Amino acid sequence: MVKKKSGLSRQERRLPASALFTTAVTDKQRRELKRLAVLPDSQIDLSDAPEGNPQMSDIHVGRFYRPIKQLVSIRVDADVLAWFRGQGKKYQTYMNEVLRREMQTSARGR
Repeated sequence: MVKKKSGLSRQERRLPASALFTTAVTDKQRRELKRLAVLPDSQIDLSDAPEGNPQMSDIHVGRFYRPIKQLVSIRVDADVLAWFRGQGKKYQTYMNEVLRREMQTSARGR
């Protein structure tokens, strides 16, 4: 008898980053934050803080963000589908990239 696979997909089992990379704030840290909250910005020492302007080459768009995929059924012209399929095995991923690029350029133009 074939063993039934779990109904959960790989994506549904992912943990949020906040559960992996954050720790609870200690009482000492909480007191320090409250002390800083009442100070005016000009009196807070930021000399040990890192620079806040990353270079464009340091930014990785989509590195940690993975959008949820949704299964849809659409109708496209046969020649359009044939062209995308001709681009290789991952033609659906390529179609998604083309649609995302159009969505982003259209949003910038508004």
